[in-house]
Amino acid sequence: MKAIALIDGEHHVDVVRDALAELPFQFVGALLIGGTEKLRGGEEYGVPLLDSLDDTGAEAVVDLSDEPVLGPRARMLWASQALARGLRYIGADFRFEPPRYLPFSRVPSLAVIGTGKRVGKTAVTGHLARLLAKRCRVVVVSMGRGGPPEPEVVEGPPSLERLLDISRAGGHAASDYLETAALAGVPTIGCRRAGGGLAGQVFTSNVPRGAELVEEMRPDIAIFDGSGAAVPPVWVNGRILVVGPGQDATAYLNAYRVLVSDLVVLLGGGDPAPIRELKDVPVVGIELRLRPLSPLAGRRVAVFTAGPAPVDHLDADVVHVSRSLADRAALREELKQIEADVYLVEIKAAAIDVVAEAAAAREVECVFADNELRPLPGEPDLDAELLALAEAAAAQPVAG
Repeated sequence: MKAIALIDGEHHVDVVRDALAELPFQFVGALLIGGTEKLRGGEEYGVPLLDSLDDTGAEAVVDLSDEPVLGPRARMLWASQALARGLRYIGADFRFEPPRYLPFSRVPSLAVIGTGKRVGKTAVTGHLARLLAKRCRVVVVSMGRGGPPEPEVVEGPPSLERLLDISRAGGHAASDYLETAALAGVPTIGCRRAGGGLAGQVFTSNVPRGAELVEEMRPDIAIFDGSGAAVPPVWVNGRILVVGPGQDATAYLNAYRVLVSDLVVLLGGGDPAPIRELKDVPVVGIELRLRPLSPLAGRRVAVFTAGPAPVDHLDADVVHVSRSLADRAALREELKQIEADVYLVEIKAAAIDVVAEAAAAREVECVFADNELRPLPGEPDLDAELLALAEAAAAQPVAG
């Protein structure tokens, strides 16, 4: 295997040179990444010294460095750079494989990925789908931990009754694909995945079969929606990375996600400098606001969310705010105490099997809430950035 070695000046040149000769790799060069303690000047390592990981024909990066030159964070940055170039990253007791992506080339495509769960990724997907649907035919492929065993096409927004039927049959009626179909109003294909690696690779997924359905439907553009920190396992023409509040976009293998993305969205805003030091990429700060799909004015409303979404902007008499959608036991206890005319609910977690069921039993109206993207002061125009990505995808439809 052709490889590049990461070496440092804390190791004596003889030790490094002998290791390069001993290890079972064909070293095409080495990067001296720091450390001066054992450097006298003019060291010869038996391989060329390189300036970067690029254009060497290597298949792997072999890390022969150590503390103090490479601590855990620095190592993850090097690993991210290697994986983003399709190179293995190998150390004395670890090995990272670059994620593999299924070729997908008949339809221009974008993906929305995240640094974790509940970071606003599905809201960005829905916003992007609505924005593009004004101009062309869009299909969304959603990948979730509660998705269907076979890819399922939802042509139009499912009704509350339809979601209750899915839940009563044992399905996850608040899966991302159903949320996107209900709120974005575009054809959506529901898929599933299990497991997620540090760089976003999944153990199993039926997204490849979902991609085949997209190719049969032949829309103008496809949007692949990631799941948590997992990345859809298909080649796309561009990626949008969504970073949650307080999350470090460059920590661990989040740096890999930045390197393979073309736009970074910071929920709640934040400092874009560390991201741009890693990659020259547009960074846009946003906030989310609940947007009811039906008017609430003059009515007593109980709000059910999965996160800290504000409610002070709602034109309603808000009598209760629950942030317990992911905790069914706590949610059921809260529902016992609530007196309201309307339940306003995000389509997440226990929204259907607990809240909507309670609404049906009590004959209380249940209204869905979208998470509307709002620009933060002084931030770039998100829609302009999204449209530019879509135009670039349409201009280069072959993704891999």
